[in-house]
Amino acid sequence: MTTGTTQRRASIIHGYGASPEDHWFGWLGEQLDAHGIVTTIPALPNPQDPDPAQWTEAVRTDVGTPDENTIVIAHSLGCLTVLRHLRSLPAPWRLGTLVLVSGFVDQLPALPELNSYIGDGCDVEELTHHVDRLTILRSDADPYVPPGHTDRLAGLLGISAEVVPGAGHFLASDGVTSLREALEAIAP
Repeated sequence: MTTGTTQRRASIIHGYGASPEDHWFGWLGEQLDAHGIVTTIPALPNPQDPDPAQWTEAVRTDVGTPDENTIVIAHSLGCLTVLRHLRSLPAPWRLGTLVLVSGFVDQLPALPELNSYIGDGCDVEELTHHVDRLTILRSDADPYVPPGHTDRLAGLLGISAEVVPGAGHFLASDGVTSLREALEAIAP
């Protein structure tokens, strides 16, 4: 008798103005690869001037229809894009693990240039019924995404956000080049 194991796979989705090489994304990708989790970090098009349709298509291409072996980690505007992709999927589908870092669904006072992208956000009702493990991380001092925005998203998803003290917006310029809390939310 042969037992098949399905390979776990992860997608790390960056945010506004970022690239796959920025911040903690590469570090997390290397850690996941070391745990035997095949990881991709797609470059979303035009990160300085993001288009919702292009970003959603890039996430759809990378993540596809997830299953219980799929892990998605997203940062900032990437969180909204991932949530929109998941919302668009026809049932039934499952997602093994979802980690949202500085996530939000409301417009950001510090970044009004993203108002048209954010629009009315995303209806996240019912998404948690499809996700096995959900973690939301926020800082206590995020200059771009107010902590209350991330807490509101967490509340809509029926959980509490985990606070990482002093992490700013989880950028390399904030000193965040590794993110142990994200790895702990994923590691087998």
